[in-house]
Amino acid sequence: MTTTAQRFRAAVENRDLAALDDLFTEDIRFYSPVKFTPFEGRPMVLGLFGVLLHTFEDFRYVGEFTGAAETSSDGASAPAEILLFRATAGGKEIHGIDLLHFADDGRIKEFTVMVRPQSAVHALGEAVLAGLVEDGLAPAAP
Repeated sequence: MTTTAQRFRAAVENRDLAALDDLFTEDIRFYSPVKFTPFEGRPMVLGLFGVLLHTFEDFRYVGEFTGAAETSSDGASAPAEILLFRATAGGKEIHGIDLLHFADDGRIKEFTVMVRPQSAVHALGEAVLAGLVEDGLAPAAP
């Protein structure tokens, strides 16, 4: 049986945005390393993934860990998986993790990304913001 995390990983590695749609709960929360408040709701998170799939270069998962963790939204423990990745964005090499929390139905209800080093976080933030503005998902800076 293929797990949600395996389906998610395959969709990202194949840059298949359509395959992500049924993997997220309607009220998914996405915690970004460059924004204090989460992106909320499936339409917004799918839009963000559209930008991310175009922003990252040479994206690849390099490891995974399975367990449980407390969620940010309600503090409850939920099944979780960590996917370690490497990529390039804005000319900077990025090391990061995707932390996926799963709802009772197996879909992803909370998603947290952590990346390093700080220079990569900055480059990624600029590239993602430009993509969000270009796609109409964020207002242009005044």
